[in-house]
Amino acid sequence: MADEKEVEESSSVPSSDPFDLVVEGCRLPVNMSNSDEWPLAEILSKKDTDNGLTFYVHYIDYNKRLDEWVTPERLRLEGLQLPKKDAKTPVKDRGLGLTVNSCNSSRASSPAPPELVNGNSNSSATPLATVPPPQPAIAIKQKTNVGRKRKLPFSDLSTTGEENQDGSQSHEVQPRQTGSMVTEKSDDVLTRIKNINLIELGKHRIKPWYFSPYPVELTSKQVIYLCEFCLKYAKSFTCLSRHKTKCNLRHPPGNEIYRKSTISFFEIDGRKNKAYSQNLCLLAKLFLDHKTLYYDTDPFLFYVMTEYDSMGFHIVGYFSKEKESSEDYNVACILTLPPYQRKGYGKLLIELSYALSQFEGKTGSPEKPLSDLGLLSYRSYWSQTILETILKLQNPSDGERPQITIHEICEATSIRKEDVISTLQHLNLINYYKGQYILTLSKETLDTQQKAMSKRTIRIDPKCLHWTPKDWSKRGKW
Repeated sequence: MADEKEVEESSSVPSSDPFDLVVEGCRLPVNMSNSDEWPLAEILSKKDTDNGLTFYVHYIDYNKRLDEWVTPERLRLEGLQLPKKDAKTPVKDRGLGLTVNSCNSSRASSPAPPELVNGNSNSSATPLATVPPPQPAIAIKQKTNVGRKRKLPFSDLSTTGEENQDGSQSHEVQPRQTGSMVTEKSDDVLTRIKNINLIELGKHRIKPWYFSPYPVELTSKQVIYLCEFCLKYAKSFTCLSRHKTKCNLRHPPGNEIYRKSTISFFEIDGRKNKAYSQNLCLLAKLFLDHKTLYYDTDPFLFYVMTEYDSMGFHIVGYFSKEKESSEDYNVACILTLPPYQRKGYGKLLIELSYALSQFEGKTGSPEKPLSDLGLLSYRSYWSQTILETILKLQNPSDGERPQITIHEICEATSIRKEDVISTLQHLNLINYYKGQYILTLSKETLDTQQKAMSKRTIRIDPKCLHWTPKDWSKRGKW
């Protein structure tokens, strides 16, 4: 009887699984793939599959492209942090990239000296000849240049990070569009989870980095097949093959504005080629986290970079820009597809965007915030371009050091003044001595930049660019 009583008591105690405590919003150490590290991660989703329980995690302070599904053995329950009852989901890396995350370090550099930014320094400074430089130096002439006031966009909500401003007009505020196609709210946790396993584009199978709103019936497939010329999506290879028999495109629709060797650029109008533009945005959203997608592509131009072979013109990457930008942005979104990264194509896209700005007679800048990879690419391009301009200076005949103003650098490169100053500060090239700013170029800096420049084997040749700027403000319709 005693044994029966013990069995009865033990059977009445419910068996508890420790992983039942792991719910959405929890944080705990997780073993990262292909690593021995156990960084802190947040549980975004939990599901029971045929192979057992799995958890979708976001590694705190890491880019969202590293988010993944993990099994219970990769969780360390000892460090479990339960979500607070009234706590809201952290703003960082949220939704469709509507907020600024840790990779928005474009403002991380120290602010520029007010004298340099406003161009109000004393022009009667001590001559540079009296400066005892330990290394070659170039003077920056100070020039008063009061910039024109730029109107803020009517509505610029969270798509551009910290620079958001509300419209001053009384009618309903609409979110700023950034060349893409989705209207889901950033609060939807579903948009934080990668919904596609693989895409097949031409001869490449690519693993996506982020969520993209392809039709739900496709997201359950192991692979989504894309036509590499019109970018139309299909649920199977059979459907794609059937589509190819009907698709006559062998290059992106639009005008070819640049060709040199096997590299070509096509300009696509978001209004005239809406289907292609929307498909391009869906593809780009798989690898861009900071842009919100909208179905209206009319206000945008898309510049698609391709590689040519006997089969046709294969997409390598693209950038988009607004037809009319109140802030003179020359890039809204920019992307090099993963199979073509680390080959110099990213800088080629950036170089073309500034070449177009030069044709327009303007200085330009990309929309902020930049992604982590975008910031690295832009900072590298800015550094090399600015130093190339400085190194081309000729020594004056009177033996004094060559002089150049920030304004002259902007005119020569079409890089906006703020970006020039932040780049010079990042390189630690600006020094202040006796009322005069000088650029001090160390041998180490020169060697590093010249080595990087020598690796850029492909450059934009202005002679191969056939493009005429359009004044979109005078057009009643885009």
